[in-house]
Amino acid sequence: MMTKRKMLITLALVFTIAVSGIVVGRWSVGLVNAEVEGYETVKIFTEALSIVKKNYVEEAKTKDLVYGAIKGMVNSLDPHSGFMNPEAYKEMQVDTKGEFGGLGIQIGIKDNILTVIAPIEDTPAYKAGIKAGDRIVKINDEITKDMGLLDAVNKMRGPKGTSVKITIMREGWKEPKEFTLVREIIKIKSVKFKVLEEGIGYIKLTQFQEQTAADLSKALSQLTAEKVSSLVLDLRNDPGGLLNSAVDVTSQFLPPGQLVVPSAASSESS
Repeated sequence: MMTKRKMLITLALVFTIAVSGIVVGRWSVGLVNAEVEGYETVKIFTEALSIVKKNYVEEAKTKDLVYGAIKGMVNSLDPHSGFMNPEAYKEMQVDTKGEFGGLGIQIGIKDNILTVIAPIEDTPAYKAGIKAGDRIVKINDEITKDMGLLDAVNKMRGPKGTSVKITIMREGWKEPKEFTLVREIIKIKSVKFKVLEEGIGYIKLTQFQEQTAADLSKALSQLTAEKVSSLVLDLRNDPGGLLNSAVDVTSQFLPPGQLVVPSAASSESS
């Protein structure tokens, strides 16, 4: 009886190991197939990268090509996803902090020309008479044609007290004019408010920065002290910013505990 029992136990163990072997074997084959498929896809990318580097008319840097590929990949996911290289991420951190050394102008690319969107009030650019719509044709005698927006921003920003020369062309002018401006510490107020008329308050959010929620809370307190009973919240031309700041701002207008976005995304930037 004892020998028979041992035999049954041994057969049971062998059967268990055999079944486990089948399961593990199938899982391993599936994993290997997935890895092979992944490697084949990556191989296509590396081959394309090699072809571009060898045959493109100009020398292409590997880092730029890889960054471009990642940017295209992330952009293909949905309209709200994007890739930032280290320089762009650093620039975003400066913007969301709301303080930097520079001239005090918001710029953009219009018709492929570097253009002033608006001067910031009480800054060197504002005091020098720079206006919205002005075209910046040179920065320190360097022509801005084909100059990237980030590159232009980096050339105009710098330590307080240093100077930069910009050449401006304005509609109605016959020729460009040069402006030599001294950089100052530019502080961007993300919350602006006032009383429009009796009982009606107005708050404009220009960007979601680190201090936006705290500044909004102060603005609401002051408007409440002035017996404001209704409010106009202006978000026009707000480019976004820190998602956690936007959540904190939204929370001030919602009941306590109201979900704004899933918690997993609360620390990401938009």
